[in-house]
Amino acid sequence: MPSPETGPSKPTLATVAEKAGVSRATASRVFSQPHRLSADTVRRVRAVAAELGYQQPNPDADTQPINRSHNLALVVADTSNPFFPPMIQAAERQADLAGYSVFLCNADEDPRQEDQLLTRFTQKVDGFVIASSRMTEVVIQAHAKRHPVVLINRDLTGLPRVLIDTTSGVAEAVNHLAELGHREITYLSGPTRSWSNGQRRDTVKRTGELRGMSVAITAGRRSSYEAGKQAVEALLASGSTAVIAFDDMLAQGLLAGLAERGVSVPDEFSVIGCDDVPSPLTHPQLTTVSARSAEAGTTAVDLLTNQLAGRLPKGDHRHLLTTTLIPGATTAEPAVNRRRRVRPQAHR
Repeated sequence: MPSPETGPSKPTLATVAEKAGVSRATASRVFSQPHRLSADTVRRVRAVAAELGYQQPNPDADTQPINRSHNLALVVADTSNPFFPPMIQAAERQADLAGYSVFLCNADEDPRQEDQLLTRFTQKVDGFVIASSRMTEVVIQAHAKRHPVVLINRDLTGLPRVLIDTTSGVAEAVNHLAELGHREITYLSGPTRSWSNGQRRDTVKRTGELRGMSVAITAGRRSSYEAGKQAVEALLASGSTAVIAFDDMLAQGLLAGLAERGVSVPDEFSVIGCDDVPSPLTHPQLTTVSARSAEAGTTAVDLLTNQLAGRLPKGDHRHLLTTTLIPGATTAEPAVNRRRRVRPQAHR
């Protein structure tokens, strides 16, 4: 109960929304974008606001941004990659809670298209979340000088960023293969410009060398199911007994390509993916490294909306989300080791 000194508390937008039976985001749009809502909704919310004595913040006050659109843009590298949908959904939910709408932009793994999208939407949104950017640091920094930017899986000092750190999970994957007895493994690369790809490649190489393993690295390429299938022939010719793929989409293509060639997984070859987004139809169940893409989406939007509201403290905001290995049924001891163990002893 308010004290006599302070008097009754002022009604908030959340109070108005609750009494009107709408979400906070809808209540916010009644005052910022009424044209997007039905006339009945606008009338009902405005009536409740008048009844409670709710007053909109003065848009001309120094503490309020000018020409606020209440729109955000989420730019992702490739919407067809199953890593991104959980991130997109989580980002949209978090934005809605904060009273924002989200424009989804697909860069299609093309840094020039990504640059054009940010330029095109500059006047339409209040800020950007850029996931797995393929643009150069110079271009990203230039955009960040024009409007608020939060990055996902791109580590640039000075910009708010959320990083899914797969170092621990990928190192676990390499150690898992080493303990099974694998001595020759391959890392199947993803897109060359991908920060995550560089992190995973370096971790496989470094951890493999520490375990005395021979590590082959493939050239970077766009991640796809077909790219995984096409990599099988070279993979089998390399002499490796196991592979760690950049992501689960490549790994699924590998499983299909190996099956077409009559190679049994994991009896004859071991496969590990990354991102934990396997199809429910994948057989056998894929051994993979966890991903926290939904959490990354939520955290990035939270950083951006707090930045827009002036609530983000000064400093270098770098949020790390760690990962682990998720055991499945696509890894086993190398077949050659099993054959040596069961080879009959010569009669004396």
